[in-house]
Amino acid sequence: MSYQKRIIFLNLVDALIVAAAVTMAYFLRFDFQIQENYYLLLPHVITAHVVIVLIMFNRANMYRRMWQYASIGELVSLVKATFISELVFALLAVTIHTHFNWFIIPRSIYLLSSVLIIVSIGGSRFAWRMVRDSYLNQANRTYNRRTLIIGAGDAGVLIAKELKQAVNPELYPFAFIDDDRSKWNLQVLGMPVLGGREKIPEVIKKFNIEKVVVAIPSASKSEIAKIIAVCKDTGAKIKILPRVGDLVNNISVSMIREVNVEDLLGRDPVQVDLQGIANYVTDQIVLVTGAGGSIGSELCRQISPFQPQKLILLGHGENSIYDIEMELSGSFPSLQIETVIADIQDYKRLREVFEIYRPAVVFHAAAHKHVPLMERNPAEAVKNNSFGTKNLVDCAHEHGVSRFVMISTDKAVNPSSVMGVTKRIAEMYIQGMARTSRTKFVAVRFGNVLGSRGSVIPLFKKQIEQGGPITITHPDMVRYFMTIPEAVQLVIQAGAFAKGGEIFILDMGKPVKIADLAHDLIRLSGFEPNVDIQIKYTGVRPGEKLFEEILTNEEGVTATKHNRIFVSKPGEFSLEELEFMLKKIEQVVNGKSGPEKAEDVKNILKQMVPTYNCPLTRSIISREVFNSHKETATTN
Repeated sequence: MSYQKRIIFLNLVDALIVAAAVTMAYFLRFDFQIQENYYLLLPHVITAHVVIVLIMFNRANMYRRMWQYASIGELVSLVKATFISELVFALLAVTIHTHFNWFIIPRSIYLLSSVLIIVSIGGSRFAWRMVRDSYLNQANRTYNRRTLIIGAGDAGVLIAKELKQAVNPELYPFAFIDDDRSKWNLQVLGMPVLGGREKIPEVIKKFNIEKVVVAIPSASKSEIAKIIAVCKDTGAKIKILPRVGDLVNNISVSMIREVNVEDLLGRDPVQVDLQGIANYVTDQIVLVTGAGGSIGSELCRQISPFQPQKLILLGHGENSIYDIEMELSGSFPSLQIETVIADIQDYKRLREVFEIYRPAVVFHAAAHKHVPLMERNPAEAVKNNSFGTKNLVDCAHEHGVSRFVMISTDKAVNPSSVMGVTKRIAEMYIQGMARTSRTKFVAVRFGNVLGSRGSVIPLFKKQIEQGGPITITHPDMVRYFMTIPEAVQLVIQAGAFAKGGEIFILDMGKPVKIADLAHDLIRLSGFEPNVDIQIKYTGVRPGEKLFEEILTNEEGVTATKHNRIFVSKPGEFSLEELEFMLKKIEQVVNGKSGPEKAEDVKNILKQMVPTYNCPLTRSIISREVFNSHKETATTN
């Protein structure tokens, strides 16, 4: 129905309602036996009421309101408009009576008419809302989508109201859970508040709840994680409303999303020193290697708002570089972007890039990161992770780069893998060069990043979509996890603390057992572990550890200005000896061929990093050392 037709229709309906209300007022006043003199005046009274009420309702914009979303505000407007209309009619009646004595209106008619008009018109709107909310055909609803809403506050009520108004909702609200005891056993929108979060498993089982919506946008991530922990063993599928900081527009059903693994970590967002970051990035030429990767692309996204003079996206894969270029061009149209397709193993090409663009800040994220693949291809790991980093470091030193930040890994600590030891060699070369170079060379060491390429989470999700099984190497495998944006924020922040030669350690929070993570992912997907989706243990792969490490036993940490970033003590080694060993391994990598080449490469790596292939138990000791040093550093 068009707007004009809707206005005409509502005016006609209200005219009939007002006429009926005034007539009923007279019948009630005279006990359904209206005297003749009053009966003759009735058509005039009805006409005056209709005209005045419709004028007042239109002036009060009563026909512009969407009554299916009516609230107390609409009711107050209706009462005001009606009483003002009755007051105008009363003044008109008194004026006419002064000139014509026969025009007499009983005083009770004013009150009765007002009340009946409010009740009748309000009732018509309520009846329309009942139809829109589908209350009339609730008996015919199927409850195969019964939904429990966690949080009976404003957000939960808004979500429940919108869901109830949908004709065929994916979710149909059945009841509320809220920790506020004053709401228990009460009803909101006709639905009971059944208790606090401890009642969730009982309620889900008793009422066959299939889905749960966590609607507490003001809750911290740690609180959300606790609620999810209660829900995840119930078999109900869990959805969540974003936090307040993520809500820009008004809350709506479209904002409800699936629970992510990040929600399980219970980690509040990292706070960064924006001014400190801006000081060394703004108006500078910034080069990001591996810019098409998960970490490199996120670095580009978070650097761009600080308005660098130019952002250089360097990568080996043309498709990924093209994708991030298109994304940044759309999000930051004024940002000057240069795309460079180059291999960091090609020193001549890198020198050319540095001579052309003269970057002042370099973020080095390019690396081979897949542990089992690098075990099978050790020479490639050395060429990319060690020699590639050396090429970049040498170019940065030669061309006077101000800051050079390398993304490292906790696998570089007491490395048990080729990937880890090649990253450790890169760290050592950076620390060695920092002793004499004007460039502030630093590395940032952290663990697994949720959602990054090669991460276990995308693999688990894919396996669940395919019906399983989920494959885990060992039931006791433990890892530290961060989200991609969180890790990148800390990397950029660490760059602001750079003095040269530091290895920054990011506090990864609590360790996560991979088997528990797999169980949670299966349950959050609406399945039962080892019933709907099987879990299969395949054995520890070459180069893997059960427990990842943060720092070596010889390293200690000191605090920085950020409570999640620590810096390790520099290692004791000779840069000249390291360069000699790099030349030695380069001869093997470029000269030899055949099966013995891999073993020769690993043997030289062992000479360069004596802790390579250390026992797995050292990782437990190392974590305890880190916690001890962290407490001391924070206290001091």
